[in-house]
Amino acid sequence: MASVTNNVMKLFRGSSTTERSASMVTAQRQMRRSSGMAELARSLGSREGLCILDLGPTSPANIRYFTERGQKSYSEDLLLASLDPVLVIHNEAGNRILDEKRFLSENLVYPGAHFDVVFCWNLADYLDESLVKPVVARLWSSMKPGAMLLAFFHTRDAGADAPCHRYHIMSNEALQMQAMAAHPEARRGPSGGKINFRLQRVFNNRHIENLFRDFSSIKFFLARDNVREVLVVR
Repeated sequence: MASVTNNVMKLFRGSSTTERSASMVTAQRQMRRSSGMAELARSLGSREGLCILDLGPTSPANIRYFTERGQKSYSEDLLLASLDPVLVIHNEAGNRILDEKRFLSENLVYPGAHFDVVFCWNLADYLDESLVKPVVARLWSSMKPGAMLLAFFHTRDAGADAPCHRYHIMSNEALQMQAMAAHPEARRGPSGGKINFRLQRVFNNRHIENLFRDFSSIKFFLARDNVREVLVVR
């Protein structure tokens, strides 16, 4: 890891910055109010010097939001990284899974108790199931005691074709949603076909509580767009 000016850190593994920035195509954008974001902003107040991890493609809006408040920003696109075909292995039953050890050796490589805030967004809904729990466990170990994590989960009413969104922070409670799809030339699957980000599963409250069982507290916010916002404390 290496820091750059304005306390901004961009961490890219397995591809160049150009490839990463070119790996997404933009669809329609829309605004939404986030109760979880508002609660997090109130809890943090005017604290400066926090280390923040933003799990998604690099967002200039998010970097600007963090740096204007004197925070240190880190970014990793775990969803895109998980699509690397070299990660595909098979378990003893012959089922296809992703190699979590290899994935975690190349991603989320940070010191323990490093982050004050993690923006997980809707990663868990779209990430391959074999990586979800290992990623959450790695996030737990990389967060400081009392650190906060914001995550979004679709409800069953969202539908199987619910688009994957990148969230850009516009204010303490307003987010801009950008529908995302893998660029046809950015990365292809083992068969050479175009990769799309599809909803993998729908977590209910019990599943979410189990996923974050090692955290000290959890708070739910139900939004109008069939999304549960979850704010957890390490």
